[in-house]
Amino acid sequence: MKTTDPIDVASHCARAALGLMERHKVPPTPENFSIWYAFVAGRNPELTAAINAILNSGKKFTEKVNEQLYERFAVFGQDKAELREVGLRVEEAVGRVLEYLSNAGDGTHSYGNALETFSGRLSGGPAPDYLADAVGAIMAETKAMADINRQLTSNLELSSTEIARLRNELDDLKREAATDALTQLANRKMFDHALRHAVEAAGRTGEPLGLLMIDIDHFKQFNDTYGHPLGDQILKLVGRSLTEIVQVKDTAARYGGEEFAVILPRTMLADALTVAETIRTQVAARRVTNRRTGQVLGQVTLSVGVAVLAAGEGGEALVQRADEALYLAKRDGRNRVKSELDVAAAG
Repeated sequence: MKTTDPIDVASHCARAALGLMERHKVPPTPENFSIWYAFVAGRNPELTAAINAILNSGKKFTEKVNEQLYERFAVFGQDKAELREVGLRVEEAVGRVLEYLSNAGDGTHSYGNALETFSGRLSGGPAPDYLADAVGAIMAETKAMADINRQLTSNLELSSTEIARLRNELDDLKREAATDALTQLANRKMFDHALRHAVEAAGRTGEPLGLLMIDIDHFKQFNDTYGHPLGDQILKLVGRSLTEIVQVKDTAARYGGEEFAVILPRTMLADALTVAETIRTQVAARRVTNRRTGQVLGQVTLSVGVAVLAAGEGGEALVQRADEALYLAKRDGRNRVKSELDVAAAG
């Protein structure tokens, strides 16, 4: 009778039979395997009762006991057919694994060679004389491969975790290298880099590029009167204001000391002036308070210079013209916005 066991059931029976044989020290000969496979499959009640009786009595499976079981219960027609079917199904499974291995690379080369050898032995005749040895060897090879894969998976997971950690550290280092620690804005190095790229992009596309140069009015006086902690508080206040106002496409930076800058891609002069005025009024609306005493210490005001990139102009020239507008704002009384047009009119 041809077994209808699917490959997973047949494989389970084969593994269970071999496991029981090993536990009870039954030699894995084809004859013994045929008996124990039939016992695990549970298709012969008399065989099941006979082996259970031996197990319950505590007797050992000696060579004589094994021979008696085989002579009594080996129904060659059915058992050999089932064993042959197991061999064919195992061979099919091996064939599928070999197909998978063909795309797996050199790492599984030795395992594939072993499976090919076993496959040939399994298909070598109507009676699978080497089935027990082959299945046992396949199990050993598969276990070894599984161990390798588990180790590989573990190593890959560890490597992935380590790579992710290193990538995060690298991102942090990059961010720190480009960020002013006090205000969390771009630092001067990042500003120079961003401005260079913005100028190049504007040159390629012909789109406008605005620049704000910003200075905190009377900053030295705050520092000298109230100390550096208050000065730092003011710098942070301006930094927060810039972060709240500028858009994602813009770059707000601490240019140096109490001076800030904002790069405004795709922004014409009128719009740049609007952004500058928004920054100035928002900061001026805030009051500086001594956090320890609660005392209101005064108002922070900004002077802002605005310029827009001219055709063929570089970043240094743009900064210089925005700076000239900033100096004009300071000369005219501070807490105001001036543009390159005001500079030209004053000149």
